Amino acid sequence: MLSIVIPVFNEDKNILELLNQIKEKINYNKEVLIIYDFDEDSTIPVVKDNLFKFKNLNITFVKNDIARGVVNALKKGFNSVKGEYTLVLMADLSDDLANTNEMIKKMDEGFDIVCGSRYLKGGRQLGGGIIKKNMSRIADLTLHFFTRIPTHDATNNFKMYRSSVLKDIKIESTGGFEIAMEITVKAFKKGYKITEIPTTWYERTAGRSNFKIWKWLPHYLKWYFYCLFKLS
Repeated sequence: MLSIVIPVFNEDKNILELLNQIKEKINYNKEVLIIYDFDEDSTIPVVKDNLFKFKNLNITFVKNDIARGVVNALKKGFNSVKGEYTLVLMADLSDDLANTNEMIKKMDEGFDIVCGSRYLKGGRQLGGGIIKKNMSRIADLTLHFFTRIPTHDATNNFKMYRSSVLKDIKIESTGGFEIAMEITVKAFKKGYKITEIPTTWYERTAGRSNFKIWKWLPHYLKWYFYCLFKLS
């Protein structure tokens, strides 16, 4: 089974479209875990009012009781999955689900992490601030060049993991979306099999982004240098 972990923060404008995309594009036995921080989150009633449309998605609401924030929501989600594989999706519709079935095939072939890559040939990043875009591209491509980590996009959160790998890695991230980079570089150091497929990233068109580039930059740099200099 594939467990799909979706952290949400007032995503009432986007969540139904995302669930429709999951229903239409992912051809695999699956469960969907919607991870929320607080009971008043506007995402929850919208989904509950439309559950009848998504019976085959096996939707579960999981309250993040660790501490507020996306990094803790993801940790809570990882601790709650039942499937052999875990896919992280953002509720803002930034992830392109077109190649998700190819990711599952790669996992079935024996890979432990399949990275959606904006910077692999065929991948794209549409929208997003120029500073954020260029910093991300430079960091990911130099990391691949200097360390030979088998992905051009370690920072992207659109990844599929073998759930046992998530249990094997001690997650230390405290900032936010750098958690994907931490897991990927630690898995690389441990010798897990990593591959990638091209993907397209879209800037959100509804709702408010919670990405805080300057606040989270030191957290990304920590795992960048960890990958560069930690021998094992």
